[in-house]
Amino acid sequence: MRLLLDENVPKPLYQALTAFVLNVVTNDGRQMQRPREVAAIAASGLHRVEYPHKHHGLAGMGIAIATVAAGLPGALAVLQEANDQRLITLRSIDPTPKARYQLIDPLADPPKFWISYSTD
Repeated sequence: MRLLLDENVPKPLYQALTAFVLNVVTNDGRQMQRPREVAAIAASGLHRVEYPHKHHGLAGMGIAIATVAAGLPGALAVLQEANDQRLITLRSIDPTPKARYQLIDPLADPPKFWISYSTD
């Protein structure tokens, strides 16, 4: 397979993805709404994998990397078996704090066997 990562892919994610054999990977969700780009992708015969996300900065990059890392193995398996061109949109991970981590205040709700220390 040939590799094409568009200019919207952040550099750290680009470096991580180049370890895989892919065709087109993009986070440009509007790309498929532009007739000339759609025609170019269709004519190329390349598979297209999109990982949409709406978050910026470090959180956005983390969400993008997590989305690709979680979805890419399944997507690659599908592409490996495909006889023709495929378009895949990876579903973003849930970025809400409740879905990403658990917070415990050991003074208010100590874990089993927690040793309490006085804050006096």
